Amino acid sequence: MNDNQLLRYSRHILLDEIDIAGQQRLLDARALIIGAGGLGSPVALYLAAAGIGTITLVDDDQVDLTNLQRQIMHTAARVGMLKVDSGRAALQQINDEVNVITVAKRVAGEELAELVAGASVVLDCSDNFATRHAINRACVAHKVPLVSGAAIRFDGQVSVFDPRDAASPCYACLFSPELAFEETLCAEMGVFAPLVGIIGSTQAAEALKLVAHIGVSLAGHLLMLDARDMSWNRIQVPRNAACPVCGGSHSA
Repeated sequence: MNDNQLLRYSRHILLDEIDIAGQQRLLDARALIIGAGGLGSPVALYLAAAGIGTITLVDDDQVDLTNLQRQIMHTAARVGMLKVDSGRAALQQINDEVNVITVAKRVAGEELAELVAGASVVLDCSDNFATRHAINRACVAHKVPLVSGAAIRFDGQVSVFDPRDAASPCYACLFSPELAFEETLCAEMGVFAPLVGIIGSTQAAEALKLVAHIGVSLAGHLLMLDARDMSWNRIQVPRNAACPVCGGSHSA
């Protein structure tokens, strides 16, 4: 770590739990962020500011005027630009030492698996169950921790699924891929602007904790927020031994 980095990250280094060793882990880490919208914006901004060495942004969408109410990584001047390109510009303005890789398309199959396998942590900032389940399967297969978030209307939730831990459930233990869930989209239901910031910031915090090896993660728990009265609820999520995704992936 050079003198500039020691100064830039000094407020992290002052924390005994992080110190120089923890900050170096952040600098060496590779974060995969799938979705560069409402949740992906605060996630990416905080990870870049905190010094995550390599950030891969995946999104096939363009910046739209309706995004600007909550997607704080984008600006009016970048309406019409690919979100990943807009995001890269924003992140490099915050921290030009971060290596930002952009993938301007939907990824699946082997391509998704390859991206996950190369990541230290994966952050699911997508907006549909099919994508969430695909990301989860790849994370389980390659034993990469997953930080999942969701937000709609005034309701948000966040959890960590860590396949490196034999006791940790996966996303499919909580939301079975065999069940049909109604998709709820911001374009149809609306979303309270600061909600995505709160949930995305929580995702970023969990990712940084995982990478820096500090604290206790949300693995095995689902944290839910009702922003109408700012009430948080935390429920325990057990691993499902019969889960079609992770049921046979842990040793006894």
